[in-house]
Amino acid sequence: MKPAPFAYKKARSLDEAIALLGEHKDARLLAGGQSLIATLNMRLSSPNVLIDINGIGGLDRIEEKSGAVEIGALVRHVQAERSEIIAKLVPLIARAMPYIGHPAIRNRGTLGGSIAFADPAAELPACLLALDGEVDATGPKGKRTIKTANFFTGLFETALGPQEILTAIRIPVANKETRVGFAELARRHGDYAIVGLAASARSDGKGLKDVRLSFFGAGDTPSRSRDAETALESGDVDAAVDALNLEPHDDVQATGATKKHLAGVLLRRVAQQLMEPRA
Repeated sequence: MKPAPFAYKKARSLDEAIALLGEHKDARLLAGGQSLIATLNMRLSSPNVLIDINGIGGLDRIEEKSGAVEIGALVRHVQAERSEIIAKLVPLIARAMPYIGHPAIRNRGTLGGSIAFADPAAELPACLLALDGEVDATGPKGKRTIKTANFFTGLFETALGPQEILTAIRIPVANKETRVGFAELARRHGDYAIVGLAASARSDGKGLKDVRLSFFGAGDTPSRSRDAETALESGDVDAAVDALNLEPHDDVQATGATKKHLAGVLLRRVAQQLMEPRA
């Protein structure tokens, strides 16, 4: 299929992109386009204007700042996959990157685009929630920071305002106590996950503390299971599986009951990862 007709604007600065969003009420931002172009071709999305933000400088950096790693919105998946900073300081993101689509998708897709698109089956939103990260959004009133727990508001919905642009994500750096785990189940490698789990915790030498279990493909947004987290901190993996309070919907991939069963399978696998000493 072919997309409905649309106009094309290329923004050269953040201010210009924000202004264009204000001028065109039915506009969409174009970064990597790996999700957007598919929805255009299937006419699931029919904006009047595409605003290309790839020419905006300074949004493709990965930097360590004040105990956190800041990742610009235009950082490509492949750039993050090869980043020594991310491998060392944000190991959960490094673990997740090879599961995102295929090399051609990772060559063009952006981290900011994945977060802003808020696909409930995507890996990065769940990772950001598991790591208690933050999102920087810039609009007509300036920049504001949004905690990830408040960012994903519904199916493909976020807290971004109509003229706001996601400019960066920020994640606390890992230390020697940090433990992370990641696993997903898909029909083929690179396909959307039937269900997946991104997790982080802190090891105190005796067990796990501050466990954060972030499931994806199991609801309208990435979601935590607090009861399972508490049970895992006590060291009882069976109790953690029994405590899962997910209520996945049936979809073309699997029934909700199957998804919940698979979430328990992944929890057992990820629990083992969390208990491994950090390399």
